[in-house]
Amino acid sequence: MDLQQKIRSLPRQPGVYLYKNADGEVIYVGKAKNLRNRVSSYLLEKNQMNAKTGTLMREAVDVDYIQVANEHEALALENNLIKQRKPRFNILLRDDKTYPYVKLTMGDRHPKVFVTRKLRKDGGQYFGPYFPGNLAHRIVDLIHRSFLIPSCKVDLNRYHPRPCLEFYIKRCLAPCVENLVAPEVYREAIRDVQLFLDGKESELESRITRRMTDAAMNEQYELAAKYRDQLVTVHQLQEKQRIASAENEDADVFGYHFDREMLAVAQFHMREGKIVDKRDFFWEDLPELEFMAGAEDDDADEASPTEEPEPAWSEADAGVLSTVVENSLPPQPQAFSPAAFFSTFLKQHYLDQPYVPRTIYVPLEFPDRLALASLLSTQSGRKIEILAPQRGDKRSLVDLVGQNAKQSYDQRFRTLQPSKNAIAEALQDALNLPDLPTRIECFDISHIQGAETVASMVVWEKGEMKKSDYRKFKVKTVSGVDDFASMREVIQRRYRKLQESGEPFPSLILIDGGLGQLHAAYAALEEIGVTLQPLASIAKREEVIYVYGQEDDPVVLDRRSPVLHLVQRIRDESHRFAITYHRKRREMRDRDSELLNIPGVGPTTRKRLVEHFGSVRGIKAAGPDALTAVVNAKTAQKIRDFFLAEREAAIDGTGTPTSNSGSLRILQ
Repeated sequence: MDLQQKIRSLPRQPGVYLYKNADGEVIYVGKAKNLRNRVSSYLLEKNQMNAKTGTLMREAVDVDYIQVANEHEALALENNLIKQRKPRFNILLRDDKTYPYVKLTMGDRHPKVFVTRKLRKDGGQYFGPYFPGNLAHRIVDLIHRSFLIPSCKVDLNRYHPRPCLEFYIKRCLAPCVENLVAPEVYREAIRDVQLFLDGKESELESRITRRMTDAAMNEQYELAAKYRDQLVTVHQLQEKQRIASAENEDADVFGYHFDREMLAVAQFHMREGKIVDKRDFFWEDLPELEFMAGAEDDDADEASPTEEPEPAWSEADAGVLSTVVENSLPPQPQAFSPAAFFSTFLKQHYLDQPYVPRTIYVPLEFPDRLALASLLSTQSGRKIEILAPQRGDKRSLVDLVGQNAKQSYDQRFRTLQPSKNAIAEALQDALNLPDLPTRIECFDISHIQGAETVASMVVWEKGEMKKSDYRKFKVKTVSGVDDFASMREVIQRRYRKLQESGEPFPSLILIDGGLGQLHAAYAALEEIGVTLQPLASIAKREEVIYVYGQEDDPVVLDRRSPVLHLVQRIRDESHRFAITYHRKRREMRDRDSELLNIPGVGPTTRKRLVEHFGSVRGIKAAGPDALTAVVNAKTAQKIRDFFLAEREAAIDGTGTPTSNSGSLRILQ
């Protein structure tokens, strides 16, 4: 059965269709209320004249379908299939920014709290997402200080011999050490954290008040004071939440800018009526098909397979839209359909997400708007609206987001190098760092088959490489090829010294290597009691960044990302510095092996000679008077005799001296 016959045999029911190429690969996924009518519309001559639609149909050799009960199921299934199969002709959601959640590890023996950007079905409780990104870090820090729940990366499923500094300064209950905290006390603290993150302030307040009263009656005044401070924290948060009026709802607002086959989309997050954050999406190489506006319109589902479907928009509609949308369509509208784009984009963006705001504002009408809003309402259990405002304050807000999208487009595609501060902020967001990075120390190991193993440390500080702070290390305790042990030694030496001198640690420690080097570096820090230090590594070939504590979710940045370029620049400088020091050590080793063969020349004499003459070549060229300025006359004569014998042994049978003969002739 050929493709056209198969299309005409499709059912007239809701479902999802999948176009395949000759290799059986899915190249396009779409949904329809009427499968036969929708897929048949691709065969119409009018749609075939669209270059991108024609490209799809020339490549497609087969179509498959999945029939479902209603349009809601078709929307959800289409979204899942696009994310799983990643068809070439579909618009795929590409995002270099995800927002953080606060995770409570309820599956652990002693739960702890930390910031994460991945939702997993691992028994933990996730709260968020939080806007802006550093809010999650502030909340975790507040929980750590107020409720004494650890936020470090120490394994709490086993006991450790001693607690860290956080316990001694009364900022942690230290469940990592056996018998330091009673199980019921720790469970009580975890329950308080749950109520705090769930927003149940009244219940939490009553629990803390009751404990504070009991502690005061039992004359445990220090404990009562701790509960009093917790109450103050809860009250402060309640006051902040009362600032916004009750009628201000949460909303997301979208705008876009398209030019030269590149697209930027901006998203504003409004929470309680206030803009709290902005998010950008970019498409540098749009897929070959952006959808046919007519084929995606609901009216097209009812079209006869032998008749052309009604267009999604009349000429009058198009004129209205061109006046109200900030970013107008390009000269050939079929090249890019904003309506079809937002239809696909919002499905991928919101379906299966744990939180969707009550209102979503978009710059224009698009197919499936009402159906998607209905599905999201069903998914979240509350009414969700997707609106395309045409006038008034809401339209002005949408236009403002469109202007921001244009600025983001210019910065991404025209202004190639953002500011140093912008790169630092992007690095903080990409690596999930608690603070804005101001200093990065990067380490690399260099050796040849385990010989002359050395390490380098280079420093990036406030946007520049700080060469005055570079350090080089000779590995002392490791023999043979063992990069992990070498990294462990160097990291421990460096940061034990900082710890003893009381100097501040860097914002980030960067390791040149993969997971093995990363874990070796953390083991070294853990041995000296440092567990909260941000630590990451970058693998050479894959250019993937691993952040300690998030190894299962490596950071993969766009190859044009300024953040990746910064990390690569620091890594490459560390590699260069290590190689330079390693070559110098090899040269010193080669000098040693030659000079120490001279009778009467030991390590001390060898060092004096090299420091005075600069190289073995300089020693060979030195006359008697020059040598006796460093060593006694007897040793000087031995040195001259040694190199003279070496020269005579190097002369071949024809009497031709080696390349060193020119300098050795001076010794005669």
